[in-house]
Amino acid sequence: MFGKLRKYKTQNQNISLEFEHQRGSITILSDSIVRVFSQMEDAVPVSKAIEHPADQKAAYAAERKEDYLEIRTSALTVRVYDEFYVDFYGKNGDLLCRDYRGNRIHQTELSSEFADLMAQEGHQVTLEKETHQVQVMKELEEDQYFYGLGDRTGFLNKRGYAYELWNTDDPAPHVDSFKTLYKSIPFLLSLRNGKPYGIFFDNTFRTYWNLGKESQDYYYFAADHGNLDYYFIAGEQLSDIVTGYTTLTGRAPRPQLWTLGYQQSRWGYETEAQVRELAASMRQHRVPCDVIHLDIDYMERYKVFTWDQDSYSNPAKMMADLAEDGFKIVTIIDPGVKVEKGYPIYEEGKKKGYFVTTPEGELYINQVWPGDSAYPDFGAPKVRKWWADNQKFLVDLGVRGVWNDMNEPASFKGEIPDDVVFSDENRKATHAEIHNAYGHLMSRATYEGLKKHDRRRPFVITRACYAGSQKYTTAWTGDNHSIWAHLQMQISQLCNLGLSGMSFVGTDVGGFGSDTTPELLTRWVQAGCFSPLFRNHSNKGTVQQEPWQFDEKTLGIYRTYVELRYQLIPYFYDLFVGHEKDGLPILRPLVLHYEEDPYVRELNEEFLVGEQLLVAPVVMQGETKRMVYLPKGIWYDFWTGEKQAGGTHFIADAPIEVCPVYAKAGSIIPMYPVQSYVGETTVSQLTLKIFEGNGTYIHNQDDGETFAYEEGAYNQYRFTINEAGEFTCELLHGGYENRYQTLRICYRGYETIVDLAKEEVKKTYLTP
Repeated sequence: MFGKLRKYKTQNQNISLEFEHQRGSITILSDSIVRVFSQMEDAVPVSKAIEHPADQKAAYAAERKEDYLEIRTSALTVRVYDEFYVDFYGKNGDLLCRDYRGNRIHQTELSSEFADLMAQEGHQVTLEKETHQVQVMKELEEDQYFYGLGDRTGFLNKRGYAYELWNTDDPAPHVDSFKTLYKSIPFLLSLRNGKPYGIFFDNTFRTYWNLGKESQDYYYFAADHGNLDYYFIAGEQLSDIVTGYTTLTGRAPRPQLWTLGYQQSRWGYETEAQVRELAASMRQHRVPCDVIHLDIDYMERYKVFTWDQDSYSNPAKMMADLAEDGFKIVTIIDPGVKVEKGYPIYEEGKKKGYFVTTPEGELYINQVWPGDSAYPDFGAPKVRKWWADNQKFLVDLGVRGVWNDMNEPASFKGEIPDDVVFSDENRKATHAEIHNAYGHLMSRATYEGLKKHDRRRPFVITRACYAGSQKYTTAWTGDNHSIWAHLQMQISQLCNLGLSGMSFVGTDVGGFGSDTTPELLTRWVQAGCFSPLFRNHSNKGTVQQEPWQFDEKTLGIYRTYVELRYQLIPYFYDLFVGHEKDGLPILRPLVLHYEEDPYVRELNEEFLVGEQLLVAPVVMQGETKRMVYLPKGIWYDFWTGEKQAGGTHFIADAPIEVCPVYAKAGSIIPMYPVQSYVGETTVSQLTLKIFEGNGTYIHNQDDGETFAYEEGAYNQYRFTINEAGEFTCELLHGGYENRYQTLRICYRGYETIVDLAKEEVKKTYLTP
């Protein structure tokens, strides 16, 4: 396709390549990040993921060898061959990744006629193409593991799977064989013998990832349209790859503190009376809660930016009353705008050309919940601004966050045709190109609207997204079901989402579809309380899923783990502040920090929250004991303080009221008192739960709501502990006036109160 490499030219960070039949380029973005590009379409789209490339002037040298061009940085060696084969080597000369020179091998041949016959019985048959317009094949090593690609189904390690990245609304129970889901994040992490790397394929068309399913000799990523455009990211550790990727695509900004609290939702809170009753029941049953979500029923006949006045006589007063008791309202918004004469949103959008059209220039209409609907063209800046300004309707009523749904975009009357006309900024594009980025662009518009009109840190939730969406939105894994398999799968889904840049994520606790049981709900809340986005959500027609709908024992256990979440909110918040600096997720697979341990590379039923806490939830019905693996080092049972040596398996007791949790030696865990909602009382005393060993911890404190921290209005503390029990508190930055008055230190079964108002802030204390 490319032919022989004829010549090259360097200019700044770019190396232009001229082949016999095609041009390409290698761009040095940093010592460890390289872009491989060749224009294969008429247009070069604006990257949706990389909006503000880091301006790094990494030194490099390019030299023509006998049969390849060699490009060297301090961390990477790139060799470019004829046919635009590209191989990557580490700084020590070790091979990291090599293009596969052979042809694809189809192990299963299936005629189209027989495929049609199978389809008549109900089999879903997809015939793989032998080649694609863009297709990159890489050699597959025997000991290679794969992670990332967002919230795919299946287990943590993605080797042996094949996926298609095409945002898809499918409410059927998701199983391992699903190739498409709601999100498209074309970022893959590879790990082999201490040689990690990442590949980000920045192509918004339907893309294909075959990770050794077709052959054990190679893996490939491909697209039927678009350009060859991928980024190779190297690093010493797997965490370096995540940091490099989020340097490119952005990181989640720190959230408002209340968004880390418990959130209650159900498709079925249809009236103001039901919402008020729900809020009262939360407080009556002493289940802490900050957020109530309203699904599509709050709208007037499902029309966006309306409110049903029959069911909600005065929504502004309702939200003001609920706010007095600590509740915030988050409302759902879908992209489909009802086609209705006199409906202002539709009339304005049609008049100003804000909706997508057919190739002939006619308004494109499909159906979603309101019936016949038009789709906003979020790829156009003027449409994003219009959508952003429409958020003012919700903000003025008192809405505190927006939940974007159905933004794959979903459509009830068949999939939107590929040739429907969308925009890519100021040029025309097609649905085939914009589909995977549609939810991302909608979330961007929503974020910008909330930031403009609410002026606090925006809270946006999305179902569909693309690489880089973490800059604008949180996400949940979509319409899961109340089945044990989905409780199990959430661990690998959330871990891989975190590795893919999406740190503020969660699943519907208890399951959305089907009917939960007391045991399943209990085990789900025990795991779910450690996910960054902590929301219970269920479907119409299923059993009521609020915790008091079951027996007193279930309610009591549920309350305990929601209370635990509220105690751990400062720990979660510190992880978000840390994410701003290094891009590492909140919820993490063990392999992120223990990649040298072969056992954790496919450990599917445990996860880390930061580096300090390890959670081993029960995810099998009827189990009251479970096998736990702790990595090397010393660990402590979070509940009892019992010491446990790592590097081995053991059987942990896990009766229905216990979720096994362990703290790493030297961990310092900041904790708040239990509150009914965030901000119920001013926290003047910070509790530190400290486990023996050597450790350092950075804790952050600000108003938890505004952007004042960007101007220095925050406090930052450094706490240290050593094996001798010496504890030190240092105030590194003191720009926020509401400082803690005391520290309550819990260590080795003892408590020590440090009065920060009377003592010097920097002082060493010898704990018992």
